[in-house]
Amino acid sequence: MPQNNFYDDVYQVVRLIPSGRVTSYGAIAAYLGSKQSSRVVGYAMMACGTAQPPVPAHRVVNRQGLLTGKFHFGGDTMEQLLAHEGIKVIDNQVQNFKEIFWDPATELNL
Repeated sequence: MPQNNFYDDVYQVVRLIPSGRVTSYGAIAAYLGSKQSSRVVGYAMMACGTAQPPVPAHRVVNRQGLLTGKFHFGGDTMEQLLAHEGIKVIDNQVQNFKEIFWDPATELNL
């Protein structure tokens, strides 16, 4: 059961990421006090398809700004969702990553 609670915690954080910004699996894991759980954050993103309210999983990328989860969206859906929010992606890499990076530990005043 604790894993479901962790997933819910992840979803709550991801829902707070503003449009036009991205964060990383590791930043979410660190914010939730579980630095070593970035992979579990990824699993949570894979499982969030039916979560209500919806989870903007397209705003979560790896620590280098790569769209490592894009194949779970199918085709270029992840890139298109980011582009719709004004985020430029070239070769599966978020451009201006450092400028648009949203760190929950900073943004949520931890």
